[in-house]
Amino acid sequence: MPSSPSSPRLSGLDTLRALAIVLVFMNHYLLFVSDGGAFGFWGEIGWTGVDLFFALSGYLIGNQIFAALRSAHGFSLPRFYARRFLRTLPNFYVVLALYYLWPAFRGDSALLPLWKFLTFTQNINLTPGTAFSHAWSLCVEEQCYVLLPAVALLIAACRKSLLWAWLAVAASFIVGMLLRAYLWEEYVHVPRGGLGYYRYIYYASWCRFDELVAGVALALLKNYHPAAWARLTSQGNRTLLAGMAGTALMFYVFLTDHYGYGVTVFGYPALAASFALLLVAALSPASLLYRVRVPGTASLALWSYAIYLLHKQLCIVLRPVLQDLGYGPDSLPAMLVMIILSIATGWLLYSVVETPFMRWRARHVPANHA
Repeated sequence: MPSSPSSPRLSGLDTLRALAIVLVFMNHYLLFVSDGGAFGFWGEIGWTGVDLFFALSGYLIGNQIFAALRSAHGFSLPRFYARRFLRTLPNFYVVLALYYLWPAFRGDSALLPLWKFLTFTQNINLTPGTAFSHAWSLCVEEQCYVLLPAVALLIAACRKSLLWAWLAVAASFIVGMLLRAYLWEEYVHVPRGGLGYYRYIYYASWCRFDELVAGVALALLKNYHPAAWARLTSQGNRTLLAGMAGTALMFYVFLTDHYGYGVTVFGYPALAASFALLLVAALSPASLLYRVRVPGTASLALWSYAIYLLHKQLCIVLRPVLQDLGYGPDSLPAMLVMIILSIATGWLLYSVVETPFMRWRARHVPANHA
């Protein structure tokens, strides 16, 4: 989820968001640009950057919703949707136009019907390798943005709503595991995953909401259990170590057996728990992750959404150009050029498109807590 230029900056969250876009870049570079093993195991495990984005989005969106529900002004669903769509859609539409109106940009990759992108259903039964395929994660997030506030309002209207909220969180994890178990048996069941794994599990919204739910659970804990939240965030460095250890373990597990049955069923909630611990550390004033501001991470975090949308196809387009100049995709000059241009074009999209819409939104669509 893109960060707001007007919201308070938390260096820990900026660091995690910057880490997420770096991981995603390395994975896409390895898969779509490199001739060999660019970035080593970081390139192989870099797909988890999307899951880290999901965890961040779940917490930030959940926190907005729950804080508004508890406020004197209440929660406005139309205002929430207006602010979300003004944040995410302008950048998305500009990049989508590049794919449809500039054939040289999309190259030889097949392009799905426009309605699948406009309805954010492109990720359903998605075939890997199609043009703008990485928009699948945006589809998952947009579906969450549409459904989560409506579900929150529905639960809030129930008696013992807090109990129902926690039951919904628990049920979400259980349903996700059951669905992945069934779909793995039905469509994967091969040693190395293959097309079925990606079409029916990896890209599917109903199989990939673990990290989003984990982030929402943290927001629920923060807003409705302040004593427990205070105890949890008082141990920031211990939480950081636990999160790093859990993340390292899950990286090893996924690198070892990414497509296996056990990893498919239980690996995603375990990864979600590890990222949730990192999020808690990022929100804990005593932790190093909260206190240490890593140079450049605030800017990367701010531009991460725009970079995410553009970087993959930009690098694919640049690859033959640099190759003709004598710089193979795994050479240091080529990698540096692609990194620099990915950041520069992300900054340009952020500055020219995202920022004006954010300013217009700030003037005309007040936040729910206002």
